[in-house]
Amino acid sequence: MASVISTTSQPGWRDLLELTKPKVVLLMLITSLIGMLLATKAGVAWQVLVFGNLGIGLCAGAAAAVNHVVDRRIDSIMARTHKRPLAEGRVSPPVALGFAMLLAVAGMAVLLVFTNPLTAWLTLASLLGYAALYTGFLKRATPQNIVIGGLAGAAPPLLGWVAVTGQVSAEPLLLVLIIFAWTPPHFWALCLHRKDEYAKADIPMLPVTHGEHYTKLHILLYTLVLFAVSLMPFAIHMSGIVYLLCALLLGARFLDWAWALYCGSRPHAAIRTFKYSIAYLFLLFIALLVDHYLPLHLNY
Repeated sequence: MASVISTTSQPGWRDLLELTKPKVVLLMLITSLIGMLLATKAGVAWQVLVFGNLGIGLCAGAAAAVNHVVDRRIDSIMARTHKRPLAEGRVSPPVALGFAMLLAVAGMAVLLVFTNPLTAWLTLASLLGYAALYTGFLKRATPQNIVIGGLAGAAPPLLGWVAVTGQVSAEPLLLVLIIFAWTPPHFWALCLHRKDEYAKADIPMLPVTHGEHYTKLHILLYTLVLFAVSLMPFAIHMSGIVYLLCALLLGARFLDWAWALYCGSRPHAAIRTFKYSIAYLFLLFIALLVDHYLPLHLNY
């Protein structure tokens, strides 16, 4: 079994940047930005737009750095992650935790100064939910880890909305619900592709504990739930016809991939479903944004 190599040199800036999982944080910031822009048609103050996303991004990076520390043994075993800074010993756990604390404090300070206290405390709750509840406990405790822990990763559009309005309402909670329903089929598709690695690392992901057929069935069922949830913005008059058509088309394609995965009718369906799920979420939120700023007569 591979083991974590001891640190022998000072970490470089690229190593510290990698600790923040920049690609993941970028996707979160896109949904946060869209949450801000959906909260109003009057325009978002530049301070909130810039510093709100900066604070949310810093806190998300802090949570990612903690994830690197807690998962360093697992990361050293899995092919996808064995070159991460802590897995290869380029960064020590104390340095990574200190870096995470610095990011978290800076992020909270930025949010408290430039947005509002509710945004700051909700962001902190999201950080703790991912770093402590999911990474520290749920990931190793239950095959439903990603379902329960997915709420933390679904928070960015709510955080963006609250940064602008200062209050929680039904619309941003619906955005959270969309990402919450999207997370299991998205992540379980990757787990199917990496099943042997998760088994080797002794992580109770659904394909490891319940088998591939069970996981494929649940991917299909959650995709059906996601399809229904994605239509709710239109149902509550949050969006119009343009979004509805996009949601139907994007959702139908997601269901097509989920069905192909369940039936085993296409090669490499698991990883291709995973990749499509990323494009799906991005395009769905862009559709919401485009629909929001269309002339009123084009909307429902």
